[in-house]
Amino acid sequence: MALSISVLLALVMLCSSPACSLDCTLRPSHPEPFVLLSQMERISILSCLKDRTDFSFPQMLVDGSKFEKTEATAVMHEMFRQIFNLFSQSGSLVAWDETPLDKFLAGLHQQLEDLETCLEEEKNVEQLLLGSENSRLAVKRYFHGISLYLEKKKYSRCAWEVVRVEIRRCLFFVNELAGKLRK
Repeated sequence: MALSISVLLALVMLCSSPACSLDCTLRPSHPEPFVLLSQMERISILSCLKDRTDFSFPQMLVDGSKFEKTEATAVMHEMFRQIFNLFSQSGSLVAWDETPLDKFLAGLHQQLEDLETCLEEEKNVEQLLLGSENSRLAVKRYFHGISLYLEKKKYSRCAWEVVRVEIRRCLFFVNELAGKLRK
């Protein structure tokens, strides 16, 4: 009897993980990334007004209602991947306190794993990736522009502060996209 309860408990624990979900629902991002980004603020954005720039958020992504669920999942995955890569740069360690940065990166990593699980549940992953290529390339170009900006500004604290504010916009977009797709 004890063995069967242990097996049952193990199955319950396994099937409560995202990997066992039968329905991969896109849920809005937890508010924690927004809070952590706010905690990462070290200087006022007002002192960095001269460094502001328009990163040209891809217009094709603004109207998320045009996306199929699988394409939206791929776009959100690419967004989180690019944000993770951006804040994992060695230059970001100079700009941010380590603890909020580590928590922020851990949260992004979890989001990436969840989205990868969703993508793996799709039957035609290769077809999905081809169908979302334009959107994913737009995201990559957008983040490439952000990386070039940081490089041009020599990874200054003001440049990172401008980027931090822009990333909050990205997270807001992801949240809105997930919300539209749940309807």
